[in-house]
Amino acid sequence: MFSKVLIANRGEIAVRVARTCRDLDVSTVATYSDADEGARHTRVCDRAVRLSGTGSSDTYLNIPAVIEAAVSSGAQAVHPGYGFLSENAAFAEAVIAADLVWIGPPPEVLRVAGDKISARLCAESAGVPVVPGLLEPVGSPDLVLEFAAEHGYPVAVKAAAGGGGRGLKVAHVAGEVEEAFAGARREARAYFGDERVYVERYLASPKHLEVQIVAPGRGQEVLWLGVRDCSLQRRHQKLIEETPPVQTASHVDDMGRAGVALATALAYINVGTVEMLFDGEDFYFLEVNARLQVEHTITEEVFGIDLVAVQLRIAAGEDVGFVQSDLGSRGHAIECRINAEDPARGFAPTPGKLVRYAEPAGPGVRVDSGYLAGDDVPGAYDSLLAKVISFGADREQARRRMLRALGEMQIGGVSSTVPALRLLLQEPSFVDGSYTTTTVEQGGALDSLVQAPEAGEREEEEVLLVEGRAVALWNPAMSASATGAVTGRASAGVLAPMQGTILKLWAVDGDEVKTGDPLIVLEAMKMETTIVANRGGRVTLQVEAGESVGAGQLLAVVQ
Repeated sequence: MFSKVLIANRGEIAVRVARTCRDLDVSTVATYSDADEGARHTRVCDRAVRLSGTGSSDTYLNIPAVIEAAVSSGAQAVHPGYGFLSENAAFAEAVIAADLVWIGPPPEVLRVAGDKISARLCAESAGVPVVPGLLEPVGSPDLVLEFAAEHGYPVAVKAAAGGGGRGLKVAHVAGEVEEAFAGARREARAYFGDERVYVERYLASPKHLEVQIVAPGRGQEVLWLGVRDCSLQRRHQKLIEETPPVQTASHVDDMGRAGVALATALAYINVGTVEMLFDGEDFYFLEVNARLQVEHTITEEVFGIDLVAVQLRIAAGEDVGFVQSDLGSRGHAIECRINAEDPARGFAPTPGKLVRYAEPAGPGVRVDSGYLAGDDVPGAYDSLLAKVISFGADREQARRRMLRALGEMQIGGVSSTVPALRLLLQEPSFVDGSYTTTTVEQGGALDSLVQAPEAGEREEEEVLLVEGRAVALWNPAMSASATGAVTGRASAGVLAPMQGTILKLWAVDGDEVKTGDPLIVLEAMKMETTIVANRGGRVTLQVEAGESVGAGQLLAVVQ
């Protein structure tokens, strides 16, 4: 086993990896940006190294700086966590070239798995069913329109190098194709540095399931550790996950075998996930996540296996200590993601100071967190604060324990997803297991979170229509949906609803716009928010693309 590991990540996953390293008597080195100085992960690790940068997300993407931190600190290996550089083949190669051990799949596997087109081709060759789609990049909206004419709507335009819901746009009618194509390319370029996109049939209301893979390598068989249901999502980002799945139990073995077949075809090594979409009685390959998943925790709970320890052992050339016949799950586990977002306002990100933070405890409750009370939650990074995991002898016990845990969770200073999670756990479709990827955004499960302004405040607030539902706003600029429109008392100033970065300008000075026309795309916490005109008139912009803005800052004037 290694004596020292550098963790090339931040937040709860860096804390999570550091804890297993401590269990194995492995010293840890944290990396941090200016925005993360003194963050929880830097305190949990044995040493912390500052990465040169301004505190933006780019700091953690600086490959030479990360390699220098690993070499200068005397680390023997690098664990990438998830996100950032975890699936970057060039980073893996740089780690290996520096005579360090890469804790993850080989670079050549990362390249094939990370390219959604080549991964689809590999899935087909392994006999794993795929959603109908084109197996080459599309260079214009016309090709998307041609595909839709043959296969029907809705269609998904997806980043070839993407994953995790980034670079994915859906067109439900022909009139939405051009913006879906442009939006997917924009996100693909921004998140992955690769603007290639492809198109496939969009399954309107499937279940999102995934197979946990462990591939020890060295000619050993690929193993699978159950299937997780990750269908409760907003903006294609997961909120609640559970294992084992409820209504698809009869297909679990087939999905497990399909995951193993694909991993074998890829010559996969280390830990990873094969994601599937389940529609009717059929399942289809979605993508390979060639890294540890956020929701690995629930698999750990039901199988009693530390997947981070497994990663370390495989990378160190050690035996994982089990074979497929040894594996058997027990009980049921649920994970809830606690994000700094306001679910009553379209899950808008809410960076700020965490003035109050207290974690739940008790039987069957685990919390993985990257923050403590008093910490700043930066707008430059993902909005995930913590993960609450419950375990029970059966699903209902796990569900009740999660409700108890969320009731104990205390968060102040920023809004969080906790109120939405409590509602979703009591939603009839969750109780019976019939929920799908559309339950959160189209099922009305969160309608009770939408509250009208208090008496006397109506003149000071605006109302946003998100998916046809009225949402009271704290300022007239807020829009959590690209299809949002603002109604109510209109003022000339369009303000930033949150701290963020101007990603795109839809309008230019002098444009004539109508109420609801898109003006600006603001990125905060890895989410895009489209700011729309709150009145008709002529636009005067106050910001430029790439500029960082604060909450409440004037973005444009419409008069």
